This record gives sequence, C-alpha cells and structure tokens, in this order.
Amino acid sequence: MAPRRNFGTTWWGRAWVDALEQRAKLDPNRLPRGRTYARKDTVSELHVAAGAVSARVRGSRPQPYQVTITMRTFTDGEWDTLLGVVGTQLGHAAALLDGELPGALAEQAREAGADLLPGPGDLRPRCSCPDSANPCKHVAAVYYLVADEVDRDPFTLFLLRGRPRTDVLTELRARRTPARGEKPKLPKPVDEGLSPKTAYTRRLGAIPELPSPPRVAGSPAVLDLDPPASTGWTAAALSSLAADAAALARDLLVSGVAAAELTFEEDLARRAAGRSGADIAALATAAGVPPRDLVRWAEAWREAGRGGLAALRDTWQPGPGPLAEAQAVLADAGFSGAPRAWRNRLTQGELQLRYGRDARWYRFVRSGTEWRLDGPPSASPVDLAY
Repeated sequence: MAPRRNFGTTWWGRAWVDALEQRAKLDPNRLPRGRTYARKDTVSELHVAAGAVSARVRGSRPQPYQVTITMRTFTDGEWDTLLGVVGTQLGHAAALLDGELPGALAEQAREAGADLLPGPGDLRPRCSCPDSANPCKHVAAVYYLVADEVDRDPFTLFLLRGRPRTDVLTELRARRTPARGEKPKLPKPVDEGLSPKTAYTRRLGAIPELPSPPRVAGSPAVLDLDPPASTGWTAAALSSLAADAAALARDLLVSGVAAAELTFEEDLARRAAGRSGADIAALATAAGVPPRDLVRWAEAWREAGRGGLAALRDTWQPGPGPLAEAQAVLADAGFSGAPRAWRNRLTQGELQLRYGRDARWYRFVRSGTEWRLDGPPSASPVDLAY
C-alpha cells in the first residue's frame, strides 16, 4: 500500500497549509475533502500568477471545473515594509536565492504587518461547480496543491502577494546600490543590547505618554464565510458585534466608562442609537423589546446618553424641594402660568421638564400621545423652558 500523499515537505510549504487550516479561517469541514481530491490527481493546468491561482479540477461531471483563486496583493507601503525586512540581513536574500525561506524572515514580516501567508479575508475563490460552499472541495484541492509550488520555490509566496521573483530581486538590488553620485551607505551599527548588570543598575526613564485615542474606531476584518448554520450566527452579525466592541473600546479610552457599567436596557439603547429603521426593528426583535419602545430609547440616548434614557423611562419622587425651587425660578424668570408638579415632572401644555437623578433637568415635548426628549439636559430649568 502506497504511503498517503502529504502536502508541504518544507517548513514554508507546511506553513502555507497551516495558514489555510488555522489562520485563514476557512471552513474546517470542507478542507479534508479537498485533500482527498488533491491526492487523487484530479487537479490539472495549475498556474500561479501575480495575486491569482487558476486550475482545472475533475469532478463528478465529464467536463472539469474551472477554479480561480485571488489572493489580496500588498500595497506599495506593505511591499516597502516587506523588502525592508528582507534587506535587514544579507542572509535573508541569500537564502531566498538558494530556494529557502528563512523562518526569521517570515516571522519578522508578519510582525511588521506584511504577512506573506494568507490570513482572514485574503483568499477569494471561484469555482464553476454548483456547490455554494466556501471553499468547495475543488477549490480546497487547489489550495493544497499550491503547497507544492511553495515547496519548490518560496518566491511563490511573493508572487501571490503581487510581485514576481525578478521584480523583488531588482528592487532589493536597487536598495543596496547607491544612486550615481551618492556615497554608499554604511551599515547600521549592531545594537549589542545591555548586560544584566547594566540593565538592573541603570536609572529608570520617564514612562512615555499614551498615544491619543483614535478619532473613530477601526473596521473589523471581513469574514470570508458564514459560521455553521447551527450556530444561528452570520458573518454580518459577527462583524457588527466586532465593530460595536471596537467602538466600546474607543469610548472607554475617551470617557473611562466601561460597557460593563451599562444595564441591559442602556446597552441596547446605545447600540440602537447608531442604527435606524429596519436595523432597530431587527435588534428589538432579537432582544425581545417592542420596536416602538426601542426607537424612543435610541432617540433619548442620541440626545442625552444614559441620563436621557433614565429621564424617559424612570418616574421617581425626589421630594418637594427640587420641584418647588424650579417653580419659583421659572416664575422669577417670567415663565407664564404655573406648571403642574407630579413626582419628578413639571408639565404645562405641550412642554414637560423632568428632574433626573443626576440633578439635571430634561426637556420633553408632546408628540401625539407620547413625550419625546428634546435636546441635551441643563442644570437650570429656565434654560429649557423656552
């Protein structure tokens, strides 16, 4: 019995396979069938070009299926980073020319933000078969056979990121060769580091200041496929949660208020405040809250955050002092009429002022049978009465 065919005979070929099975987040249930197809020699006309792979794969039909896989190519900035990493050590380029990919080079490139191996969202496959799964077994078979190409020539990884061997080597030579009239650059001195004795006896420097929080939260990575249907989740829903988590993290940096301090209703109103229409209705259904209520909560949160939501939902008894004082202040300011006091509310006609537990006043106006928050709060009821 012949030994079972494996993929990735070099460490960099195995790294490609490992990236497919772990880091690229492909469906783990689909990959084993692709390995089986690849072992049966069903793949032909495999061709690797800049940022793309094409092949024909025999399936259950007489005509082979056409498979095309595109891989996200590097930007000019990412190429500058990667080539800078390669050029840091002469041994990196020499190893590549000898047909080897140094492990240190791959790790340094990844840490610098120019990962040669595929990550989430980097691979975009297409297959002419009727299977809508991602990846289908024909695409998965091609993924594994690319490992053979990577084994033979590690420059395949550079090609998949957008540049062939000749372009990479030309750029590396240009970086090492000074322009006409320019003096050769001396190599940078090697940092010898510190001895343990020196490190422990040196005076501590000042702790650097933290960088300013980002102006807006970053966008989450694009998921290449939906989670299993049995989970009840979709890629869009997970991306929405990731975006919300990023926004919460930024808010925590700016305000110091952690999301854990919010109640269920407060967090729901906060999330709804960034949505509209059908999105709020869907969120309300998922949370078991009447959509009409959540629309009002979202409006209150947009206007005044936690305090606004509390003023909308809470009725409480602050005692006669704050309301009596507010009535006197309003009268002194020439406010016509005497607003009716009830618990934490002063009402006159279409206007209602509500006293919050935060000792601030909130202005509400009548809209049909409901009261809606109308703007941010104030410490003085006079500011809101006109």
